[in-house]
Amino acid sequence: MLLVGYTAKRHITCTSTYLPPKRQNPHLSKDAKTLNIKPTKRKKMADEETSESRNQARLKILELANMISVPMSLNAVVRLNVPDAIWQGGSNSPLTASQILTRVLPSRDGADAENLQRLLRMLSSYGVFEEHLNGSERKYSLTDVGRTLATDADGLSYGPYVLQHHQDALVSAWPLVHEAVVDPTTEPFVKANGEPAYDYYGKKPEMNGLMQKAMSGVSVPFMKAILEGYDGFKGVQKLVDVGGSAGDCLRMIQRKHPNVREGINFDLPEVVAKAPPISGIIHVGGDMFKSIPEADAIFMKWVLTTWTDDECKLIMENCFKALPEGGKLIACEPVLPNETDDSHRTRALLEGDIFVMTIYRAKGKHRTEDEFRKLGLAAGFPNFRAFYIDYFYTVLEFQK
Repeated sequence: MLLVGYTAKRHITCTSTYLPPKRQNPHLSKDAKTLNIKPTKRKKMADEETSESRNQARLKILELANMISVPMSLNAVVRLNVPDAIWQGGSNSPLTASQILTRVLPSRDGADAENLQRLLRMLSSYGVFEEHLNGSERKYSLTDVGRTLATDADGLSYGPYVLQHHQDALVSAWPLVHEAVVDPTTEPFVKANGEPAYDYYGKKPEMNGLMQKAMSGVSVPFMKAILEGYDGFKGVQKLVDVGGSAGDCLRMIQRKHPNVREGINFDLPEVVAKAPPISGIIHVGGDMFKSIPEADAIFMKWVLTTWTDDECKLIMENCFKALPEGGKLIACEPVLPNETDDSHRTRALLEGDIFVMTIYRAKGKHRTEDEFRKLGLAAGFPNFRAFYIDYFYTVLEFQK
């Protein structure tokens, strides 16, 4: 079911009925009347509540201060290939830390099962593993969260995404996050590594390859959700994928919508030079800040979020020029909620926003639906709709 980004107003009619005041008990204080509690007892309860609140606050700040242990432990179990060792093609049988070690490090003498168990216990508290306790023996299986780290039938998982986020070059930028506030003209990544992230990746084939695997692991599940829940590709015969990398997303779209007879995978020349031949798709190198190939519709995913408002406006203006009347730009981007809460979705989106600020662009950002609508209007698109199909990415449709 599509949830389109329009807000309906509810009209509520209020009626009031007069009730005479009840007689009050003169022996109760003003705050204690409804509770029927003596003032001294109420004060004791308030003190206990205050003490409990302070204790919880101290626990919370200790948890936040040590939060780095969560992603680093996650990185450790992925590097050790623990999820695949437990999953074993779908068996997901609970294993002890020692049993897991025999699978991931079969010829390694001196590997420490106790230290592995410490990682597994902590990650179990965050719902990555399920702990099975029998006396003093602890075994572990994968939860639904943990299963995203196990390699699927297509050879994909979220494991490379975890590894990509915790490479030394990226980790070195995080102590400098405050610099994005002090001086937003230079990203923390640049201050830590001397050059922008994409330039750095280009000189490190292993890093670049890992990033491509990470993007595939994230993109494929999302694209499956889009193709099942969004019908905006119907009637499109010529489609451009801006920033399409190897052309995987375009290939999935064509399989679902054979009406897309001509696909153009548009990316930087050095990127498309490595793209494999795909039937029905041509690879075109270029610069989206200069021009974009003409088509009935233009698709892009996780492109706008890494650029400033002015840069996004320029990209979208070039899209507008490349489209016919009635053509549309279909952008898939993280969209921030208007209000901040503690849901997993909101936290994932806000955390991703800080990642963009730290690693890619200090003024690149995740945006709200209204901010995207305004960008579209500034670029010339009079019509805009948002489709909330996926928990993280939102389909944004700008029509000319």
